[in-house]
Amino acid sequence: MAAPSLLVPSLISHPTHCSINSHFATNPQTLPPSMFRRLLFSSSNFTHFRPDSPLKFRPILPSSSSFNRPTRVSAMAGKDQTFTASASSSHQNKHTNRLASEHSPYLLQHAHNPVNWYPWGEEAFEEARKRDVPIFLSIGYSTCHWCHVMEVESFEDDGVAKLLNDWFVSIKVDREERPDVDKVYMTYVQALYGGGGWPLSVFLSPDLKPLMGGTYFPPDDKYGRPGFKTILRKVKEAWDSKKDVLVKSGTFAIEQLSEALSISKLSDKLAEEISLGALHKCTKTLSESYDPKYGGFGSAPKFPRPSEPQAMIYQSKKLMESGKTGEAEEYLKMVSFSLQCMARGGVHDHVGGGFHRYSVDECWHVPHFEKMLYDQGQLANVYLDVFSITKDVFYSCVARDILDYLKRDMIGHDGEIFSAEDADSAESENPTKKKEGAFYVWTTSEIEEVVDKHASLFKEHYYIKKSGNCDLSSMSDPHDEFKGKNVLIERKSTNEMASKLGIPLENYQEILGVSRKKLFDARSKRPRPHLDDKVVIVSWNGLVISSFARASKILKIEPQDTKFNFPVAGTSPHEYMEVSKKALNFIKENLYNPQSRRLQHSFRNGPSKAPGFLDDYAFLISGLLDVYEYGGELSWLSWAVELQETQDEVFLDKTGGGYFNTTGEDESVLLRVKEDHDGAEPSGNSVSAINLVRLASMFTGTRSDCYRQNAEHLLAVFEKRLKEAPVAVPLMCCAADMLAIPSKKQVVLVGKKPSPKMEHMLVSVHASYDPNKIVIHIDPSDEEEMGFWIAKNPNVAAMAKSNFVTDNVVALVCRDFACKAPVMDPKSLEALLLSGKA
Repeated sequence: MAAPSLLVPSLISHPTHCSINSHFATNPQTLPPSMFRRLLFSSSNFTHFRPDSPLKFRPILPSSSSFNRPTRVSAMAGKDQTFTASASSSHQNKHTNRLASEHSPYLLQHAHNPVNWYPWGEEAFEEARKRDVPIFLSIGYSTCHWCHVMEVESFEDDGVAKLLNDWFVSIKVDREERPDVDKVYMTYVQALYGGGGWPLSVFLSPDLKPLMGGTYFPPDDKYGRPGFKTILRKVKEAWDSKKDVLVKSGTFAIEQLSEALSISKLSDKLAEEISLGALHKCTKTLSESYDPKYGGFGSAPKFPRPSEPQAMIYQSKKLMESGKTGEAEEYLKMVSFSLQCMARGGVHDHVGGGFHRYSVDECWHVPHFEKMLYDQGQLANVYLDVFSITKDVFYSCVARDILDYLKRDMIGHDGEIFSAEDADSAESENPTKKKEGAFYVWTTSEIEEVVDKHASLFKEHYYIKKSGNCDLSSMSDPHDEFKGKNVLIERKSTNEMASKLGIPLENYQEILGVSRKKLFDARSKRPRPHLDDKVVIVSWNGLVISSFARASKILKIEPQDTKFNFPVAGTSPHEYMEVSKKALNFIKENLYNPQSRRLQHSFRNGPSKAPGFLDDYAFLISGLLDVYEYGGELSWLSWAVELQETQDEVFLDKTGGGYFNTTGEDESVLLRVKEDHDGAEPSGNSVSAINLVRLASMFTGTRSDCYRQNAEHLLAVFEKRLKEAPVAVPLMCCAADMLAIPSKKQVVLVGKKPSPKMEHMLVSVHASYDPNKIVIHIDPSDEEEMGFWIAKNPNVAAMAKSNFVTDNVVALVCRDFACKAPVMDPKSLEALLLSGKA
């Protein structure tokens, strides 16, 4: 096993990967204010802290020597690292613990460990109080590579299990099922060490105060690093000899974190210079970090962070409207080139569709192979945005690739959308062993056998080599884990390759598509990665529901003769809207209580115990608004309004402004946080700010005023972040700009629904990129619709009544509901919206 080397700080603190940072504090210490301020404003930190309330606590921690961190998530175990299949199969007859009755796939993976695991809950807390022992809390998720490694190395080991069972009460938490619990202790570890990741390993007092913690620990002492067994002994010794000091330290830590995270703002408006300047400063910083050779913003490892291109596209639109054409085109070029590099890289699954979590190298080649639902939805939306601007079908086909992958592999019988696919899978030649990427990589001989007569063309196109192709960067495969294996990557464009080989482009693309289908069929016979079938994580479903709904109209502007090649299925855009509605129906029927008007967070074999969190409400409301604006029924808009009322009731800080991430009703969750960082997932507050602006633009009167006031106060809460570190909150910068626009654009479509003419008008409305317009469609012959708008926006009801034409659809383009002359031709409407005169 090779000695691990230094892990890049941006990797260890990134909120969406499976980290192998075993960093563990070594001495009683006060966190230096300079370190704390650096942590507060790091773009990779995912919680907002107040720099005027630094943490100053002195945790008593076991003595150990400092140690280094590995460079890549799968590097630590060396080139031959593999591990046995899940303990649920290897030990099911020997051990069973309390996790066996849980629904979470991650908890069930540990149900047959010899560790006497408890789920998070009062039974475990009471046992720790009764025995007067610390709690060992282990947090991860089912598709986390290093969670699997720690399970095999430590949690399946009888000796380690005995130490845990004798000295601790051990609790397992699925971070995707209980993000509120994860947030408390990840924030603690981050504040203490400046980084974190999963598996997260934290020791708690029986009253749940954090005592000490880290992430992944190897089982034994190596390379000057303490192993997990050593850590357990030292924690036991510290508890026996310094318990009072430890508990006092943990209590103080939580008090300081609580103060730091309880950011509020009595002023209810964002300073004008910040609202107007945050987006400019954010996008300027992003442009300075742009990689002109390989695309993307920043260096390796490269994570898709969709809020970055979203902000750049938004700013490009603003610059174009103000006449700064050159700068606007430069920003759009940065985004489009980055999206091209991602789509041609190995981070994109060329055979099955969709995107992997991130690339370990700078050229988007060798990925961390897990696939997360939240990436798919957001990336599809970014590709749709660029397509709507450029009309280049390259981008629409990548959006289709993502959505068709989800339809094919990630959606259940009742419309439920699954959460993730694992990075690891069993090797075909040795099904008792799992290895990262085994499902996705290819040898030259496999390509030649499967692709057959077009193998030479295919190998040249995808840079396939007998020795393996993971050699484009020193970071791609530093430990030769993929020696002799190939991760498909397109180093030259399809046009260039077809021209070089003298093959018509359409024929060349068809050959590639047929070859990919052959590989897909062959790959389907391999052991599949574990599917995390938590159905549903509401927040992630909201992101995907949005992308399917938007695709249902935006893709209708593709040229009619567009050819699609596998893994793109050429799905009818209408089917994409049906996917959104079916997923919404599943959520409404299984995870929504119409009496309390509250959501549950997730579903697997029944609703989870966890309530809905801020992200669940905010992301679902955003998805509902998109479903409605892109042609869905009024009932979806009505539900969005209802959910916003519940969100305001349960999460809004009515005095201090902004939204907490939890309800505050669960006493076992010690911190109530207001998050702002737009990471791999946007923050609930950023999405909420945009939702509020959209809702305020749809309605009038006190309802509209209330939405706008809540948005203004929310942004004022995060004024310091928007001023000093706007690159950490790109989507919030967009929200601040949206709120600053003096008059909002509304497009009101009046006519019979559903009808082909209404459909054509909706396609025209959404044919151009404009995040600052809202779309209302109303059928004056529908009494329910008229009643809704009479109550919430009488202007719309009046316009509908006076502009109704029985056999046509009338479009009204308005600014704050002061409208231009009616338009009844879809092409004329499209031209008006594109002209900038609307």
